[in-house]
Amino acid sequence: MNALDTLKTCTVVVADTGDFQSMAAFSPRDATTNPSLILKAVQKPEYATLMKTVKAQHSGASIEALTDHLLVAFGQKILAIIPGRVSTEVDARLSFDTQATLQRARHLISLYKAQGVDTQRVLIKIAATWEGIQAAKILEQEGIHCNLTLLFSMVQAVACADANVKLISPFVGRIYDWAKKQAGSQWNEAQMSGANDPGVQSVSRIYAYYKQQGIATEIMGASFRNVGQILALAGCDLLTISPDLLAQLADMPGDQVKAVLSPAWAQSQNKETFAQNETGFRFGLNEDAMASDKLSEGIRAFVADARKLDVLLAQA
Repeated sequence: MNALDTLKTCTVVVADTGDFQSMAAFSPRDATTNPSLILKAVQKPEYATLMKTVKAQHSGASIEALTDHLLVAFGQKILAIIPGRVSTEVDARLSFDTQATLQRARHLISLYKAQGVDTQRVLIKIAATWEGIQAAKILEQEGIHCNLTLLFSMVQAVACADANVKLISPFVGRIYDWAKKQAGSQWNEAQMSGANDPGVQSVSRIYAYYKQQGIATEIMGASFRNVGQILALAGCDLLTISPDLLAQLADMPGDQVKAVLSPAWAQSQNKETFAQNETGFRFGLNEDAMASDKLSEGIRAFVADARKLDVLLAQA
């Protein structure tokens, strides 16, 4: 077996792409999308027709409505390829509005239902702001499962657990990026790789806390920069991986993969306890310069790409 096949024996592999061909090539169980990935996909010739078809089918609809139809059209195509779930993201411009997030999430689910899709195969993706997490809490109570993204800190992870969300996507690569930039010329790549990678350490800490506390929320490591980060998190509930890194894993020998994270490993780690309310969440996030910086930056980037997608839809 190659490394990708071996990884699949201890971790659910998820495709981090809007590219159908990549999904078919690597046989992941689930797939995740976001505004940036959808924007990248619709600019490829093979997917441009999908956008034109959506616009023709919903002539006269607002750009907001067309976007939702496009997201669901992508989701349907993806679900025809994979056996598991697809994550469809709520517009990042709503990241600080609980009620608007609820409305958009419910609408996306209604569109999937109208197409005959089993909505248990859909995760609504929401930024892990306080407002987003509170929306997810209500949605979960309604049976709409959520994937909380742009998660960089234990503060966010604890709030998501308290909200009983289905899945969280703690980011690895963007934490690594921040730490490397802060270190500047003092950064030592060899010393800060594998288990010492700050992004790997963040996800490992969240994993240990969740397993120690018996928290059912699934942990899906995300935003990888290299294969070493993936190997260091083998055994995590899920890992969402870009096509280029999936290809690298497929070319590596399987004996390079060893399960690192496990419930037994989690029990061997130092135990932490947290009691948190909204004030504690906001103060804790503010105290964490990396997490607050990367959360804000991530939302801004998704909003920028959402606006670009608006323009493409208007021009289609």
